[in-house]
Amino acid sequence: MKRVIMLCLTLIFFASCSVDDDSADFSFEILPVESVDIPTEFELGEVYPITISYFRPSTCYAFNDFYYLKDLNERTVAPINYVFERNDCETLEDELVEVSLNFIVTNTGSYIFKFWQGEDNNGDGQFLTIEVPVVE
Repeated sequence: MKRVIMLCLTLIFFASCSVDDDSADFSFEILPVESVDIPTEFELGEVYPITISYFRPSTCYAFNDFYYLKDLNERTVAPINYVFERNDCETLEDELVEVSLNFIVTNTGSYIFKFWQGEDNNGDGQFLTIEVPVVE
């Protein structure tokens, strides 16, 4: 009986393995921010949605997460997209995507947000910089 169970498990194991890799090939790409909807002031301890808009280049792009870097009260933000490597991608013209980031205010003073907007001709990052004071 044990041999029959082992034989069945072995067959199931080999049947579940496939030489063909049908998984989707993809990479990640950080896209430039087009515009931001952010409050003009924060209250300590509150949570605020920050809406970030960016252009989606093709149907093979899909939002994944945010690039989010903290340095004291400075935040650098940009949307990260999956880029699926397929042959049926359609180029999109002016498809603006809005995604929200919930921001928790944990410090006093002002927060400085730097939203990445791409690179200039020298390869230097360009940012939309917004300062938001924390009121009590």
